Amino acid sequence: MNVVLLRVGIDKGCGGMNGPLFRDGSFEFIPIPDDSGVDKRTYGNTFGRRGRKLVEYFPKSRQLNMQNQAMHVDPEFATFTYGDPTSLKAGLRRLERGDILAFYAGLRRWDFDSSDALYLIGYFEVVIAGKAMEFRTHELKRLFRANFHVRHRSVFQRDKADLVLVKGSPNSRLLERAVLISSVGRDCRGRPLHVLSPKMRRIFGDFGGKISIQRSPPRWVEARYIEHASEFVRSQN
Repeated sequence: MNVVLLRVGIDKGCGGMNGPLFRDGSFEFIPIPDDSGVDKRTYGNTFGRRGRKLVEYFPKSRQLNMQNQAMHVDPEFATFTYGDPTSLKAGLRRLERGDILAFYAGLRRWDFDSSDALYLIGYFEVVIAGKAMEFRTHELKRLFRANFHVRHRSVFQRDKADLVLVKGSPNSRLLERAVLISSVGRDCRGRPLHVLSPKMRRIFGDFGGKISIQRSPPRWVEARYIEHASEFVRSQN
């Protein structure tokens, strides 16, 4: 069995902000922008779980510009699919049935003061994973038709050679409340960065000493921590 941590969602480097976290621990998962503009879902026509348009969570100075900005909705938590054609995510094709792909995101406090941090926001209990070209056409349609990279023909044609797809079971979920997993550390130049907190290291391990999770490739949990990590992720709200 495997447990993997993966950062997703809008952040300061891709979208210019972190998603909103509320006083009761609930949050909105806000996707990154879709620069190709092929998707009809925008920040202005998509409502979050609190009934507000996602564009309302952007600073007021940016809301007009982001109103019609298309979104890259991936992962999607309606049918539980994730896709990525980049080399950093290629290893996800090794995921097998029963593995856990745990998603975390950068969130900022929306209705009270505090600094940004990284939070566990959901997970997939994996059904199947692999490269897109390994799936037959009917399998792609049946399993992954809701995924951003599959639902748009032009995107699929562009990405299919390197695209890795992951399908989650109905036991997968977007959490109701976010779970803090980061603390502030320092890089080799002494600059602050998000690292896996000491509390979370007792659950997930330290990934062979690579505790930075600010902008990291998928972090695979070491074997001796897998059972504990799996139980922890599945136990969240």
